[in-house]
Amino acid sequence: MAAVTEDQVREALSAVNDPEIKRPITELGMVDTITITDEAITVRLLLTVAGCPLKDTLNRDVTAAVAKAAPAHLVTVDMGVMTEEQRKAMQEHLRGGRAEREIPFAQPGSLTKVYAIASGKGGVGKSSVTVNLALAMARSGLKVGIVDADIYGHSIPDMLGLGDQRPTQVEEMIMPVPAAEGMKVISIGMLKPRKDQVVAWRGPMLDRALVQMLADVYWGDLDALFLDLPPGTGDMAISLGQHLPGAEVIVVTTPQQAAAQVAERAGTMASMMHQRVVGVIENMSYLQLPSGERMEIFGSGGADEVASKLSSRLGYEVDVLGRVPLEENFREGGDSGDPIVGADPSAPSAVVLQGIADALSGRQRGLAGMQLGLSPAGRL
Repeated sequence: MAAVTEDQVREALSAVNDPEIKRPITELGMVDTITITDEAITVRLLLTVAGCPLKDTLNRDVTAAVAKAAPAHLVTVDMGVMTEEQRKAMQEHLRGGRAEREIPFAQPGSLTKVYAIASGKGGVGKSSVTVNLALAMARSGLKVGIVDADIYGHSIPDMLGLGDQRPTQVEEMIMPVPAAEGMKVISIGMLKPRKDQVVAWRGPMLDRALVQMLADVYWGDLDALFLDLPPGTGDMAISLGQHLPGAEVIVVTTPQQAAAQVAERAGTMASMMHQRVVGVIENMSYLQLPSGERMEIFGSGGADEVASKLSSRLGYEVDVLGRVPLEENFREGGDSGDPIVGADPSAPSAVVLQGIADALSGRQRGLAGMQLGLSPAGRL
């Protein structure tokens, strides 16, 4: 039997990522000891918390990695738990020396595109649009996160089929819940003691919740972050503008005039907070009949009206990004936790949403609201 060294085993384990943090377990200090005999290898693995929800995944991945490097040995994984000092060391490593409660997406040099999905009123399908746009980008190979910032009407976890999953906390750092296509998700619904608990918060508490979901969560490197905002122009929209002035706003409306008039306010609020409105999405735009005819159940022209008025008011072109048809499968995907973009990519609504996501991800990031990290030069 060929001799196997500890260095070879550690090299094999360096290919195993923690399923929540998405970093090698060797880098995170999770590999404690490695015991090698003539016939067996035992890996002592330190979990971040005793009740780690993905310990079975870690067990399987570690066993497979070591068995591949040492196929003639019996592999055993012995699981322990990190001490407080070890967790703090890992937290410091992940933060990269940054100060606590620092929002990474607001820092100069951040390459993450932040999209705030807003609407003037509820019931226009804003959350459904958020979930499907995020999933569409993730299916294209991008690293995507979602913040369910709709404090009173949080529905993102259910729309992604996450059930009662809760984030893991490592000291003061929160690990987002993994979702389809490698997406990372956090919602106020995941942070409540009980799922059915009513959230009755006002300004300061809402602001604190937003900062916690942005700063205390370990997001890692993201290409795009989506925030599902509450409808209207209240406290959360103001807090977002203060903490993430570089976020780009997408306004969701339906074709009817009443919804369009209210939707304009969401775009105007973004401008007041020095954020850029990148476009308007018209949801429930029409119903495609078997004959090929389009039935405009909720009227027509809403998105065009919003885009036109915002363009005039804001002084730059605001486009209609797309018109999502009214489809039963689109609604069913939200109820079942299997969004249409993933469940049926060829469906008309999925094709439109994928097209919008591709167009957004292909855009160059604007400079509006960005901190460039420049300081005035001294006089010569």
